[in-house]
Amino acid sequence: MAVGSFLRRFGGGGVPLSLEARIVAAGRPAGISSRELLAAKLATGALGGLLGTVLAAGAPGRLGLLLLVALPLAGFLAPDWWLRRRAAERARAARRELPALLDLLRVTVEAGLAPGAAFAAVGERANGVLAAEWRAVGREAAFGVPLRESLGELERRLPLPEVRALVAALDRAARHGAPLADTLVAQARDGRLHRRREIEEEAARAGPKIQLVVALLLVPSVLLLVAAALASALVDGGGLPLG
Repeated sequence: MAVGSFLRRFGGGGVPLSLEARIVAAGRPAGISSRELLAAKLATGALGGLLGTVLAAGAPGRLGLLLLVALPLAGFLAPDWWLRRRAAERARAARRELPALLDLLRVTVEAGLAPGAAFAAVGERANGVLAAEWRAVGREAAFGVPLRESLGELERRLPLPEVRALVAALDRAARHGAPLADTLVAQARDGRLHRRREIEEEAARAGPKIQLVVALLLVPSVLLLVAAALASALVDGGGLPLG
């Protein structure tokens, strides 16, 4: 139970735990497969073990035992951390692009294009992670792949709540004839609100960092300048009077 909880936290919210799913969510960097990634995990774990053995030989007390355990584990988990960062970067990029692309998708749907063709049209007129994924959906639709299947693959490549909501809206529209344009407008608005909250949170986190930089760099620099000025004045004045 504790191991599963740790893995969920390490994997990041919303990122699937299976190795193949995590590779897909990270955009399959360098075309890597799950077997190749597992080999990389074993190799980095072995390197961590070798480094831990070398460092533990000269480490005092329990620190050596800690190095022997921690470094191989860190090496084994390093590729997972790399995948997590890649997936998080893709998710942030997709969220930034989503509101504008939803607006374009709404316009193309209202103009009479089928959803598959609309995805292709919007993807061709934009750049970025989400636009590339929408181009892939459009290409598959042009080759006759059912839209529901293409959107399912899109969810695998971008496992985000926003993408799931879009896929669900398209599925409702296909099944029940629900109006799609209003849903796209609402989702675009929600995406902008989410992005605004993210910017505000980033600004709030940046405040303490700026204060720390000021405290560690600027204040000592000012004190050094004041000290230098006082020393120069003392030298020019012949030193302090003795009384």
